[in-house]
Amino acid sequence: MTEAAYGSSANPHLLARIPLDARRVLDVGCGAGALGAAFRRRNPTARLEAVETDPALATLAEAHYDAVHRLDIEASPPPVPEGSLAALVFGDVLEHLRDPWAVLKRDAALLAEDGVLLACVPNIEHWSFAARLLGGTWRYEESGLFDRTHLRWFTRDAMRQALEAAGLVPLEIVPRIFDLPRAKAFAQAIEPALTALGTTREDWLRRSAPLQYVWRAGRRRPTPMVLVARTLRPVGGVNDVRVLQPFAALATRPGIATRAGQNAELPRLEPEVPRILILQRRLLDRPDSVDYLRALRATGAVLLQEFDDDPAHWPSIAGNDHLAFRGVHAVQTSTTPLRDLFSGFNDEIAVFPNALAELPEPANFRDPSRLTLFFGALNRQADIAPFLPMLNQVLAEAGDRLAVEVVHDQASFAALDTPHKRFTPTTDYAGYRKLMAGCELAFLPLADTRFNRMKSDLKAIEAGGHRLCCLASPVVYAGSLRHGETGLIVPDAASLGRELRALLAEPARALAIGEAARAWVRGERLMARQVAPRLDWYRSLWARRAALDAALLKRVPGLG
Repeated sequence: MTEAAYGSSANPHLLARIPLDARRVLDVGCGAGALGAAFRRRNPTARLEAVETDPALATLAEAHYDAVHRLDIEASPPPVPEGSLAALVFGDVLEHLRDPWAVLKRDAALLAEDGVLLACVPNIEHWSFAARLLGGTWRYEESGLFDRTHLRWFTRDAMRQALEAAGLVPLEIVPRIFDLPRAKAFAQAIEPALTALGTTREDWLRRSAPLQYVWRAGRRRPTPMVLVARTLRPVGGVNDVRVLQPFAALATRPGIATRAGQNAELPRLEPEVPRILILQRRLLDRPDSVDYLRALRATGAVLLQEFDDDPAHWPSIAGNDHLAFRGVHAVQTSTTPLRDLFSGFNDEIAVFPNALAELPEPANFRDPSRLTLFFGALNRQADIAPFLPMLNQVLAEAGDRLAVEVVHDQASFAALDTPHKRFTPTTDYAGYRKLMAGCELAFLPLADTRFNRMKSDLKAIEAGGHRLCCLASPVVYAGSLRHGETGLIVPDAASLGRELRALLAEPARALAIGEAARAWVRGERLMARQVAPRLDWYRSLWARRAALDAALLKRVPGLG
């Protein structure tokens, strides 16, 4: 096999089901190591090991794993202690084995008590099998579903039986469907035959549409938890950072079900199933807000407010006696100043600093003779205004050696007196991050106001993750960036001019600071570090819900 044929891209359905905070993972049949590389960007502290028999692929994979074992998985058990693995991955492997059932049964013992086995297997019931057999065109191929090296075939039920025979509990099955229109067309064409065989088109399509199945199984069934978030209307990356990415991280743990949307509802649940209902920045300032909260409380969920900005920005919150914080069981936020503020309205507060879901691969510093300064923020015109004359002065001196990338702020863009600038209107979070990734410098000005002092250091985290050198205000960022090492603190226009000129004279210094910032994010500000603390707190809230509910009714008797 070659790198292009096997293991050169990560299966996203497998990647999303490796517990994000896993301490030890074994990837059997890793190929060129794409899955390991992708998971390493999410959790750089995990011990990643792999099994690969192809010498060329194993050599490529060594760049992404702590150890690559070159052995026949059927002839030799992996050199991994029993009970040590958070995840054991068989991605497109079991169908190549002579006795996959024996391997599953033997290696299930490698899992920790809460570990998971992940497997991606082809589906022999796929419609294309029937189409080729009926059309007389079935033959082996070099790769894919009809790979000539496939020795075993599985249906959905057969794989379930294999996992159970290995002493494992099937927890989740994900169908991988790639060409649904053709599957539907074929099912419609053979519907008379299906009817004659006593099955329906819908049932056969359910079984034949998936090309593969991804399975997650464990040694025991985990304690379930349901997390539902009612989010803001999507603006910038607020939903991504505060809800969607944390939810995706938590869902890598088996048993954790998540649902998010502006009007997301709790599913029907047995009373004993833990459930948390998160309200993202809901002001609760309407006359009917008590009725709204009363109905939510009746679901039996722990009610949680997610709020990451100074509430004084919305005077109506105070006008309704801070029901946004008093009328819920608990509050989660992003900074210590916000925690201290909210503690005046609710005793149950948790701080989860903003973090990146994964560490992106650097895409900047391609041309050492040119630097691009990124400025992308909502409602920052007043913050950047004092710096614009100096910035224009440096831009005039630098010529084409300094460009500016501006997102959203049309007024500031217009005030920049240089042809070397580009403007992008408000974009989605992925687009915003892509624009940032192509820059070398990030300008993060925050005037010293109460509203700004409550803000988080998210933009420094994003910029650092992309290896940008930040020029940032002391407000907020002095508490995160180390001046001259992981960033540059610029309290005024004169210091901005001085630092920009120095970086233009020595671009290698900007690169060194960007590298140090990336290492800081890698070590301290990735979402993998928050999985256990978030889940521990949510479980604690559920365990204490009677006491929390009593405190809630004492604060707001009208909710009873």
